[in-house]
Amino acid sequence: MDDQLSSPLTETSTRDEAAIRRLMIFFALVYIVEGAGQIGGLLAQPLGYFLKQVHGWTALQVTAYITVFNFPWIIKPVYGAISDFVPIFGYRRKSYLLAANIAAIAGFVWAAQLNAPNWLVWALQLTAYGMAISSTVCGAVLVENGQRLRRSGHFVNQQWLWFNAAAIVASILGGALVQWLPPATALHSAALIVAAAPVTVLLGTLVLIPEQKTRTDLAGLKAAFGGVADTFRRRELWLIAIFLFLYYFSPGLGTPLYYTMTDGLKFSQGFIGILGSIGAAGWVVGALLYRRLFDGRATKNLLYLSIVLGTLTTAAYVLLHNEASAVILSFCSGFAAMIATVATVTLAADFCPPRSEGFSFAVMMSVINLATSLANNVGSYLYDDVFYGNLTPLILVSAAFTAFAVVLVPLLRLGGKRPGQPVIA
Repeated sequence: MDDQLSSPLTETSTRDEAAIRRLMIFFALVYIVEGAGQIGGLLAQPLGYFLKQVHGWTALQVTAYITVFNFPWIIKPVYGAISDFVPIFGYRRKSYLLAANIAAIAGFVWAAQLNAPNWLVWALQLTAYGMAISSTVCGAVLVENGQRLRRSGHFVNQQWLWFNAAAIVASILGGALVQWLPPATALHSAALIVAAAPVTVLLGTLVLIPEQKTRTDLAGLKAAFGGVADTFRRRELWLIAIFLFLYYFSPGLGTPLYYTMTDGLKFSQGFIGILGSIGAAGWVVGALLYRRLFDGRATKNLLYLSIVLGTLTTAAYVLLHNEASAVILSFCSGFAAMIATVATVTLAADFCPPRSEGFSFAVMMSVINLATSLANNVGSYLYDDVFYGNLTPLILVSAAFTAFAVVLVPLLRLGGKRPGQPVIA
């Protein structure tokens, strides 16, 4: 008789495992769409090639144009706060996910009709807002459930695993479109292809998100504003925000590398697209090995490891001289970036206070996006106007900035904290 009865603990564990499985599928869907749909996804190479070949833009001009699409990602706390405070049709997460992905679809379809950069920027801006809002609300779902289930590290790893699995396909396909089609046609084709991707998030939101209906009331608003106040009162959150900004503020090599490979090394556009997929493959391998080799290790040690790997892989770009070296460097760079992303994003998620998960996590991600955006523009400026198209000194400067982050880790006072271990105020 006793063998047929389930204890409350067993039932809770079974429910939690089922919830984890559903969430893992949902995070995979959202980040497959982000890997393909962000401006740095399938559109990246067709857009850069279109602006370079058709309009004759420099590396700095292309970077500045793309930077405009970073603004929706920098103001992510706005979406997080609204989602935390104001439910739509009773839902704080589902309604926003549905609206954001519908907007993204509309923006991609619009972009497929345009040629003038001054009009194209508005269509792509709509896709950027849709992707940023979807990512912000997804982040809130991650923090809420990651802290409750003690799985934030696993959820972050799952997201970036599938982001880069999608990026592999997007890079190869983007390079092929540029290789075989005229610049404008390649861009329009990429926009139409990626327009279909957000449909999967619409379906996943309806089926996989475990959210109870809620309503706006005075007590709920007081609790939400209390959570925001907690965010600004927490000294450790300020320290983490400063650390993340300095960690990611390393003069960017992305556009200068593209110009060097195109004009200096004479790589074909198809091969450059393949390099992007090889870098994403490094991310995927990093995600898979993270589960086996790094899961459960102290957060402090993971940060140190990520800084060492990032410094070495960045500095190694001085060895870039042919296709073989480009393949190796792209893979190693992707691997190092994956370790860094899981370590830093999980760190941010674990320190978010309750009741303002969307806002707090969005603040941390916005700090990263702002630092990365500024760093990319600084990198392109140095490449164009200081180093006059010489990539080597830019590589050394970027590696030095990455290495500097090692002196900041002790300031976080993490002790033996491990990824996925929430910090209670």
